[in-house]
Order: sequence, then C-alpha cells, then structure tokens
Amino acid sequence: MGQVISISNQKGGVGKTTTAVNIAASLAVAGYRTLLIDMDPQGNATSGVGVNARNQEHTVYDVLVGRSPLAPVICATELERLSVAPSHVDLVGAEVELVSEPGREMRLKDAIARIKDDYDYIFLDCPPSLGLVTLNALTAADSVLVPVQCEYFALEGLGQLSRTIDLVRRQLNPHLQIAGVLLTMSDRRNNLSQQVSAEVRSHFGSKVFNTVIPRNITLAEAPSHGRPVLLYNISSIGAQAYLDLAGEIASRTAPRAATAAA
Repeated sequence: MGQVISISNQKGGVGKTTTAVNIAASLAVAGYRTLLIDMDPQGNATSGVGVNARNQEHTVYDVLVGRSPLAPVICATELERLSVAPSHVDLVGAEVELVSEPGREMRLKDAIARIKDDYDYIFLDCPPSLGLVTLNALTAADSVLVPVQCEYFALEGLGQLSRTIDLVRRQLNPHLQIAGVLLTMSDRRNNLSQQVSAEVRSHFGSKVFNTVIPRNITLAEAPSHGRPVLLYNISSIGAQAYLDLAGEIASRTAPRAATAAA
C-alpha cells in the first residue's frame, strides 16, 4: 500500500511545488511507482511535469466535488513511473461548493483509497493556505513533509501549521505524522540561512532532513520547460539535492519494495 505524503506549509514561496515535482520525479527514477496529486488551483505542479490541464476532461476539482473518481483523472508523464492528477483554476471554488456538504474533509481520502495500492508513493502538493483543500490533503495523508525557507519569517508559520496538524490528528486523522522538515532555498554563504537552519534543527531535531535544498537557478528554470529538474539538468546541484532527498525519504518511509528500474 502506497505512502501518502502531503507537502504543506501555509506560507507561500517556500518551495512546496518545486519539492513536490522533484521529489516525485526522483523517486520515480529510483524505481518507485509515484503519483503526484496537484491540490493547488494555480496548477504549477501539473505544468511542472509537462501536463496541460486545459487538455484534460477531468481534474482534481471534479474529484473533490464528486463528479469523477480519481483514476480517470490521472495522466502519464515523461517519466515512466510518474503519474499526475492535474489541478485546475476551478479548484478555487471547491471550498465554497463543499461548505455545506457532509464529510467534505474526507473527499480526497475516499478517492485515494480506491487507487492507493497502485502506487508506492502519492504526493499531495497543497496550496499556501489552511483551507478546506489543504484540510482534505492532511486528512488523506499518512504524513506531512514541511518545506521551510531559510529566511527570517520562515518559523512564523510553523506554529500555526503544527497546531493544524494536531487538530487534524485529534479530529480526523489520528495516524497523521510529520514525515520531515525540509530546509529550502539555502545559501551557505549567508549567515541568516545558517541561523534559521540551526533554529529549525534545534526545534525539530531528527525530524529535519539531512538534505538541504540550495538556491539554484536550474530549479527555477526547469518549470518553464515543463520538466522536473533531473530531466532538465541532472548534473545541477538542485537535481542532486532532490535525488539525495529521495534516498532519505525512501529510508524513512520504507514502503513495499518497488519494481527495479529497467
């Protein structure tokens, strides 16, 4: 049964989508059957793996409002073992449409349950908010990966996210865990990056991944080409960092053995 990992932080610009796209791609290249579910109405994870949501009959929006099961929404990508469930701007309206619906927080969990055995990893790229869409992702997830940018205000949102995770754990998903905290956009030459890193590690201890994602122009360029960074420039430090992170995640989560890559 696949591991469902929500990539969440209500603060924008911390590298959630970059992480979702590139960790999913890195694990797929390592031989794991991987699904990326784009829960952000902006759809950047969808376009980041080369899929145009406007060409799709159904998207994650249709899944949440009950118009489609998840399986027909899933699309292939350039990588053999990586699939994506695309998002659409209509997802903005899902929170309003579902506000009076019973079991609205469970829509995604119920949809994933039908396809969970088909994958080793399922990643949920969440919007920068703690609304109903993110709540669906946290309810559906086995664990949460939290990207934290190495800058001054990075720690401000972590307290609120931690409280939300505790609330979800108490009321909706008692088995929800923190998969890890990921330091992103780090500049080792910058004292502030070093200070933030030290503070995060002091607070979260072993929950912080050893891998740190550096500031890297290649990571910023790859989405404009509709490709994960390892397909755009595998020799870049950004690509190598996400490959290292894939190894850490695989060792921490230990899903059933994936079929060896050909």
